[in-house]
Amino acid sequence: MRILPVLLLLLVSPLAQAQVYKCVDANGAVTYTNDRNQGRGCKQLAEDQAVSSVPTPAKRAPSASQPTPSNFPRVSPDAQRARDDTRREVLEKELATEESALAEANKSLGETEGRYPSAERRLPVVQNRLQPLREQVELHQRNIDALKKEIGNLK
Repeated sequence: MRILPVLLLLLVSPLAQAQVYKCVDANGAVTYTNDRNQGRGCKQLAEDQAVSSVPTPAKRAPSASQPTPSNFPRVSPDAQRARDDTRREVLEKELATEESALAEANKSLGETEGRYPSAERRLPVVQNRLQPLREQVELHQRNIDALKKEIGNLK
């Protein structure tokens, strides 16, 4: 009885093999296929070669390799620096606002938690009351992190 599954496995394994073809088009792009219809005019690979199923990297957009047109609007370095300075000021004001909002949310959370003894804080009713306050603290902290990252990305 144990021999039957082994024999079936040996009989099925040759069916899993397929011919692999390497095709190169007029632009030099290489394609691999196991479809005999698409494989015509392509080179058949040796069966003992390893074949990977990792997808090829995405091609770059054709515009990335083309130079910028001469009529493309340009910004002077001084104007760009002024724009960057204005952006930095706006982001720093937003950061200060978020930091004060975080302090207020932490204060509110602390005051609300202080109303309940530590044993009661574990009760679902109390947890439901504290959850929105905790979410506000987390939201302001995420906003602060994002603003700091954005400020750090400025030149």
